[in-house]
Amino acid sequence: MKQFDTHRIFNLNNAKEFDDLALDVFRFQYEGNPVYRTFCDYLKKTPENISKYWDIPFLPISFFKTHKVLSYQKIPETIFTSSGTTQSTTSKHYVPYLQLYEESFLKAFKAFYGSPREFCILALLPSYLEREGSSLIYMVDKLIQESRHPDSGFYLNNLGELHQKLKKLDKAGTKTLLIGVSFALLDLAEQFPMELKNTIVMETGGMKGRRKELIREELHQILKKGLGVPKIHSEYGMTELLSQAYSLGDGIFKTPPWMKIITRDTEDPLSIQADKKTGGINVIDLANIYSCSFIATQDLGKTYPNGTFEVLGRFDDSDIRGCNLMVL
Repeated sequence: MKQFDTHRIFNLNNAKEFDDLALDVFRFQYEGNPVYRTFCDYLKKTPENISKYWDIPFLPISFFKTHKVLSYQKIPETIFTSSGTTQSTTSKHYVPYLQLYEESFLKAFKAFYGSPREFCILALLPSYLEREGSSLIYMVDKLIQESRHPDSGFYLNNLGELHQKLKKLDKAGTKTLLIGVSFALLDLAEQFPMELKNTIVMETGGMKGRRKELIREELHQILKKGLGVPKIHSEYGMTELLSQAYSLGDGIFKTPPWMKIITRDTEDPLSIQADKKTGGINVIDLANIYSCSFIATQDLGKTYPNGTFEVLGRFDDSDIRGCNLMVL
């Protein structure tokens, strides 16, 4: 089986190009991914009877816990794993080409924030650093390397040291990005309140069982007050994807051009939900070409006519794992 022309993924210019590419990706994955093909055949959805991207079947994300979801027969360069819990099975994402992941997250970051070289990047991700196989750690580590700032780096539980670093950078007028998991950012905001003037604070979601879950508005209000910033940014990504969406504030996310969010009816998973109505989040991630680009997540959200979306929580019967969400 031939490789896919990935150059097309990151050079989309309009909606028609996205639609055409999504159908080509569907055909590629139907042919090359036996797990996905079996799922599509069960639904009687094949390349012969699919002509619009929204009719493409979305593979339930739980398949990544029980099957090897791979669309290209090559030994993976890495296997990303979800954090999960001690009671749950973790997801495994087999990645044949890490270069594709790097191209996806670097291009997306630059589209939303500019070059990493413009920032000192500080990462407060203790729950991710304490295990192996985190796609988030891989991404942030690469961004830290790309920033080339001598003060960029990871912090585990040394909040006092991070506090001093943030104060020093902020006083010097250094453009800083602090990216952290929610519970650790809350600890920082409560133990070391500050007034940051030159720092972007970005949460990646999740309390990891360390603290009580909060709705997004409450979480962001505490962080804004404790860290003295006008907005809290957010990242929406997960182990099973190779792309991320970003919110520059108020919980409204935007996707890069090769990623799209649509919602499904909560009662009928094969029916697409209208904009402004709560539904299950389906993700099209065209960068995920060698895995599955069409994934039905266990998150709830709303889409809007301008292509933005928000995350509202999870399906009640879902297990809690390490993707970006707030439980209502």
